[in-house]
This record gives sequence, C-alpha cells and structure tokens, in this order.
Amino acid sequence: MVDNFADRLLAAIRDKGSPVCVGVDPVYERLPDELRGGKDTPAARAEAIREYSRRLLDVIAPIVPAVKPQIAYFEPYREFGLKAYYDVVAHARALGLLVIGDVKRGDIGPTASAYAAAHLGGPDTPDAVTVNGYFGADGLKPFADHAERGKGLFVLVRTSNPSAASVQDFSDGSNTPFYEHMARLVARFGQEDALVGQHGYSAVGAVVGATWPDEARRLREVMPRQIFLVPGYGAQGATAKDCAASFKEDGTGAIVNASRSVIFAYRADQYKGLDWIEAVRRAAVAFAEDIRKAVIP
Repeated sequence: MVDNFADRLLAAIRDKGSPVCVGVDPVYERLPDELRGGKDTPAARAEAIREYSRRLLDVIAPIVPAVKPQIAYFEPYREFGLKAYYDVVAHARALGLLVIGDVKRGDIGPTASAYAAAHLGGPDTPDAVTVNGYFGADGLKPFADHAERGKGLFVLVRTSNPSAASVQDFSDGSNTPFYEHMARLVARFGQEDALVGQHGYSAVGAVVGATWPDEARRLREVMPRQIFLVPGYGAQGATAKDCAASFKEDGTGAIVNASRSVIFAYRADQYKGLDWIEAVRRAAVAFAEDIRKAVIP
C-alpha cells in the first residue's frame, strides 16, 4: 500500500512536536557576506544559494518536520539554479525532512501533466507542491494522480497577501466569496478514497493565509479533510493566535510556514552580534515553540 502524504506529514509533525515548516527563500542579496564572494555570475550565485540553503537545512532539521523551498529564487540562475534547487531538495530529504516545493504551477491537459511530472515525478522531486487551482479539476487532476502514488499538493485557496481580497473576496449572487468556492472544489476533489489517509486527511491540502483568521475558521468547516499550509506568520504580520484559526481543536489539520523571520534572523536586531547560523537556530526554535503553545492542547 502506498504511503499517504497526509499521513507522513502528520507523523513528521508528531515526531518533531510542532506543526511548522520553514520556507527556504534564498535571496542572493540577503545572504551572509561570507557566501557572496567571488565572481558575480549565474553559476556563482547558484552555488552561493545552494551552499546557504544546505547549511540552513542542517541547522533547522532537528527542529522542524518540513521545509518549503521556493523555486523562484533558484530559477533566475538558469540551469545552475535548477540544479541547485534539486540538490537542496535531495539534501533536505536526506536529513529526514518532508519537502514542499513552492512552485505554484497550474494549467490543463498535457501541459499540466508535464508540470506534475517535472515537480512530483520520481524520487528526486519534492514530497508535495503548491498548485494554482484556477483551472478547476482539469488542472488539479494531473497532480492528484501523483498524490495517489504518495505525493501531495496544496491548492491556493486564501492567500496571505493584502491585495488577495480584490480577487478572492469577489462574491456571487448568494454572497459566497470566490475563495469559498475554491475551498469547496478542493474539498470535493480531495475526498476520493485513494487520496485520503488513515487519519482522515487528504493528500490534497489547501493554502490558507494566517493573515485572515476569521476566513480560516470558516474554511476549516468547509474543508475538514484538508491539511492547511499556513503562510503569513512573522514577517507578514500574523501571530501564533492568528495561525491557530486554521487548526482543529485537537491541534491537527495545519502546518504553519515562516520564511524571512527565520532564515534571515541574523539581520534582526534581537539576534545582532550572533553568528548567522546560531541566529537562524534560535529563531527556528522560537518559531516552533510559539506555534506549539498556540495550537497543541
């Protein structure tokens, strides 16, 4: 029997004792000075973000159950960047971390199948990816086919950015907002027996921003079987209490992401004077503890 992604994620969260993941967003210009020396070429920049990301993973692996590398920060460096991305994915998995590739792909037909194969096909790809659900079931099915074989996906439902409301709050004649329509689609799509694990959660999850806690509580009712990937904590202003709105009463059902507030902690005043690795470690511990206290009974 194929291991269900949702089951694996829940087990990893239980083992680490905190439902959090760290976004690996290696902005070259913000890397420690020691990693930005040498030639300023695509190859050199890709090597710098690769080395930084690997060291980052080494620090946070004992603390968090999952990581979310953002492919956009690798792609500007062309073939060198993509090689670095897959090296980071492989290193994270070697450390026992679950990997959520933040790729936000979406299309239909053969194009969607190609995206799904590129980002979920084979042992060297992430455990799950983020997906744009605007194409409906036609766009989700190629990714869900991989989810039936042990992979996972998180469909964008309610994103954390401020201007999301200009699109996602648009409502129909019954005053149902667009994001709730998307949530219902995800709930229906993810209820197939082949996608639901032993603990009742689907391998088809949803991205629900922590910056909208009232909406998150409503979406938790609409999508009881979805694990929420929750961005917005830290640098985007959401608190642990805001994040708690995405969880069920038993402390399950979501995993909270933090990126800048952890991976660039060495630039924050509170960690001033610390080695960058120690600053990241302390920030990751503080993040995990903050969320743990807010959501685990």
